[in-house]
Amino acid sequence: MQTRFHHLLSPSIGTQRTLKSLHFGEAGRGEKVYLQASLHADELPGMLVLHHLRPMLEAAEAAGRLRGEIVVVPVANPIGLAQTMMGDHMGRFEFASGENFNRNYPDLAPLIERQIVGKLGTDAKANTALIRSAIREQLAALAARTELESLRLTLMSLAADADVVLDLHCDLEAVLHLYTGTPLWAQCEPLARYTGAHATLLATESGGHPFDEACGQTWWKLAEMFKGRFPIEPACLAVTIELRSENEVTHEQAQADAGRLYAFLVHRGVIADEVPAMPALLQPATPLAGSESIVAPFPGVVSFYKRPGDWVEQGDAIFDVIDPLGDRCETVRSQTAGVLYARESRRYATAGQWMAKVAGRVAFKTGNLLSA
Repeated sequence: MQTRFHHLLSPSIGTQRTLKSLHFGEAGRGEKVYLQASLHADELPGMLVLHHLRPMLEAAEAAGRLRGEIVVVPVANPIGLAQTMMGDHMGRFEFASGENFNRNYPDLAPLIERQIVGKLGTDAKANTALIRSAIREQLAALAARTELESLRLTLMSLAADADVVLDLHCDLEAVLHLYTGTPLWAQCEPLARYTGAHATLLATESGGHPFDEACGQTWWKLAEMFKGRFPIEPACLAVTIELRSENEVTHEQAQADAGRLYAFLVHRGVIADEVPAMPALLQPATPLAGSESIVAPFPGVVSFYKRPGDWVEQGDAIFDVIDPLGDRCETVRSQTAGVLYARESRRYATAGQWMAKVAGRVAFKTGNLLSA
């Protein structure tokens, strides 16, 4: 294993943060897999999962079983990790700009299109190598003006030329679920099986340009640009893994999740080991545009009827909102059938606040499909 340190742009005199990456295997041999944790820095389960995955990878490397390159960033956001206010950790948005740490990653497809025009051929593998080289060149040409931009560029430079990108997050209260690109579902299905995902949400344009989409979307955008002329593979399986609830941080759970990720890496052929049996698929993939965010119609105390992981039918009661001053109680019901995969952890709602999410099978939304 090699350890590398990446210094971020200094935001102020006398300060500088550093990103640490762990490199296993041999670059250029077999597939490249990239894993990172806690880009939203207050979402901690992924850090512990990668802590437990590390000795597994070290043992595989020592035994000569690595058949590719694996890059691990156990702490993907040192900026957000340091952000606390009056005892509360706030790692989703940067204090300086108010920007979400998992939004506004660069859209490389238009830049790469201009670079590779006239160079593509009929060999899909050769086109993949050409595009990966162009990705590296375009990222190297971008200059960061702020600490946050330097974090984004550093993470993208480590990940964007990989065959597999796994971005570990969690939700407030949730069962394990995945987000990935619609063209990637065939590649993602084994991951959904090994991780025990209760929902996999698919989109080609979710809005806001999050990290995983910035890595994977380049490929299907270029495939559309050159459709009918040159073959371009979906050569980057980029997935956001939501590791249940933010408070589920235990050694037992993290070790089990690390084992599931290891099993997937064996399945991909990046690690030479006995391939574990493929578990059953808990739920088929559904469109992100079919996910219903169930909101509180007025402010009040919330009492839930349904838990994460429950199947709900259209019209099922999800929660009550109680206004004790107005002596008002209203039952809020689902308009969609599907798995309730996430819910709010607080039990007081402001008017219009989302309180639960249901993965429906029929798309009905347009525009920005992600929460802020």
